[in-house]
Amino acid sequence: MSHFITGEDRSQSTLFPERFDDYITEDNPVRMVDYFVDDLNLAELDFNRVEPAVTGRPAYHPSTLLKIYIYGYLNRIQSSRRLERESQRNIELMWLTGRLAPDFKTIADFRKDNGKAIRNVCGQFVLLCRQLNLFSQAIVAIDGSKFKAVNNRDRNFTSAKMKRRLEEVETKIAHYLAELDEADEGEPDVTEAETEKLQEKISALKEKKQRLKKLETQMQEAPDKQVSLTDPDCRSMKTRGSGIVGYNVQTAVDTRHHLIPAHEVTNSGSDRNQLHSMAAKARTAMGVETLEVLADAGYFSGKEIVACEEEGITAFVPKPQTSGSKAQGRYGKQDFQYLPAVDEYSCPAGQRLTNRFSVVENEMKLHVYISSACGSCTQRAECTTSKERRIKRWEHEEVLEVMQERLESAPDKMLLRKQTVEHPFGTLKAWMGSTHFLMRTQEHVSTEMSLHVLAYNMKRVMRILGVRPLIEAMQA
Repeated sequence: MSHFITGEDRSQSTLFPERFDDYITEDNPVRMVDYFVDDLNLAELDFNRVEPAVTGRPAYHPSTLLKIYIYGYLNRIQSSRRLERESQRNIELMWLTGRLAPDFKTIADFRKDNGKAIRNVCGQFVLLCRQLNLFSQAIVAIDGSKFKAVNNRDRNFTSAKMKRRLEEVETKIAHYLAELDEADEGEPDVTEAETEKLQEKISALKEKKQRLKKLETQMQEAPDKQVSLTDPDCRSMKTRGSGIVGYNVQTAVDTRHHLIPAHEVTNSGSDRNQLHSMAAKARTAMGVETLEVLADAGYFSGKEIVACEEEGITAFVPKPQTSGSKAQGRYGKQDFQYLPAVDEYSCPAGQRLTNRFSVVENEMKLHVYISSACGSCTQRAECTTSKERRIKRWEHEEVLEVMQERLESAPDKMLLRKQTVEHPFGTLKAWMGSTHFLMRTQEHVSTEMSLHVLAYNMKRVMRILGVRPLIEAMQA
């Protein structure tokens, strides 16, 4: 007796189920995928080849290829070649497609040619979540995260990178020229062989320098002074620890069920101008009139916050501490109290700063407040290094002050933000693996991201409701 669990004899006859459907349990997620896709109007969603061509070889129906992709992203299979293999050996996928097995080129072309339609499918599932009343709380957390593109860091050029690489080439050329001079002074038989190798290296470096010069010209013509060779739309972005060449993916995550009602792929490394657009997309997708939005200090922008308030979106964004005076041990703007009744500021020394004039900076109208008592003030050294201390107040500063008061009265909002929005990013990156995106250009990367978000939302809803209740809800 082996005392181990033993398998069956391979030569033993086995009675398999008579029906292929018996292999798939009633609560298998592929049943939900099958019903969801069959219930879609693919023509309205803008899919290609919904109506078959009169002549030529019959094509695969778009629903078949869409089911393959949704199944693949639900199971962390994003490669078209891997999906081709799975369709030939995976029982669940065979059941889902009726044992059809498209080749990888057909699968890849479907994703490439139907990007807008696939993004619409992601929106359709969000609409289903709305119909199931899963967005009743109307609070979302917004955040962005950097995702790697297929573009290698060595094939991305910025001004600093270009300068460094040109210097490296110049240094190598100078080094080889010095070796060439030394070889000229050596023995004739050795000199000829060494000289030939060195001249080849110098020629290769000069050609590389010419290519870099052409890229530098192309880079200077770009709006953001960057150029990427593999994926022209990706950009070099700052991250914690080191930079990354990729995209900045924005998401709005529901705080109740951690669903993603809205997302956007951008190639801007900053989150500063993303608050209003993401909040508006989330509100539209959730179908609510009012919405609370939680974001970190990276989203703090007066214009964005005012734009949200004007549309009934309540923002909770902490103000970053960027005061140079405070960092150097002097009084910051927060140490001055604004007196709205008289439109003046009161300084820590008890003096008043009055509204003297207005300026426009970064398309923002600022009122400048100055005190005439600074020259004789005993606390002047603790306040300013100039003759007088100036305080600038934006014309919509009151909106920001109300928001800060709102945030101070609800300090748990920032903890809720972190608990809500960080986990989906970690989950998505784990699914995608170390390479992250597989496709090139922002449009195709957006399609790829929509498939990931669709798979994420599907898994969340199946976990919340269950597969059978979800199918029954779709049938209702």
